[in-house]
Amino acid sequence: MHLVRVTSAFAAFLATLVVLWVGLPLLGPAYLILTAIAVQEYATMLGLRGIPIRRRSLWAWSALTLPASLPPGHPWMAGGLGEMPWRELLLVSFVLYLFVAEVVTSNRSSLQSLAFTLLGYVWISWGFGLVLTLRYTPDGVTGLWYLAFPMLAIIATDVGGYIFGSLWGRRPLAPRISPKKTIEGAIGGQVLAMVVVAGTMALLPLWTSFRLDVLHVLVFAVVVPLAALAGDLFESLVKRWVGVKDAGVFLPGHGGVLDRIDSQLIAIPVTYVLVTLLLV
Repeated sequence: MHLVRVTSAFAAFLATLVVLWVGLPLLGPAYLILTAIAVQEYATMLGLRGIPIRRRSLWAWSALTLPASLPPGHPWMAGGLGEMPWRELLLVSFVLYLFVAEVVTSNRSSLQSLAFTLLGYVWISWGFGLVLTLRYTPDGVTGLWYLAFPMLAIIATDVGGYIFGSLWGRRPLAPRISPKKTIEGAIGGQVLAMVVVAGTMALLPLWTSFRLDVLHVLVFAVVVPLAALAGDLFESLVKRWVGVKDAGVFLPGHGGVLDRIDSQLIAIPVTYVLVTLLLV
């Protein structure tokens, strides 16, 4: 099982590098495939609690989120309607659609269906779509480095958490939602992620024209790993609530798609906010 886990993780890591480097021709289809599977896993988990969600609607709006997530300057995408970008328009349209749909087909589960369908779109489809926005913000070269920060933070947080937790983990971090995670592991993962992210930012100017101020480096190095940990814990909360260990079986030894992208679903939006506020 350990060999399968390591092999599949290494293969997924290499595939991720290729997809991110190539950009939209591979990143677009990857977004559609991963989001469709993640939505299916999400719907299946909620079905265990007897909560129906509008899965087909989520798939449809997820597909629309792909072109809407491209930045305004990209040749494949217009800026939006008036002053409102397409991503925000999609979100508003989805909320309005859910209200109308649940009123027309009202039943005992309508409020739960509306709430959890909206959560699925914001958490999975809409949030994960920012990987496309970030990849091309402000351009295809600089955006690649911005997208590398949350990816590096996620990997370092997982590795550091596993090593420090295995060696020195004693006190549980969140025993009700993730019994195996420890405070020592979380601290180790945070420290390693800070070192990796800060070190990468510091070394990039040696080989590229990419440069950041020391203050920005510190902000990214602290906040992005914390966001990655928060994403992991939130998905654990959902799984614990429905009573499953893994969201699916997409990657051998690692669970489903949601189990693999859970940290990204928080870390990437947080990174995009930091980039937008501090740099662009």
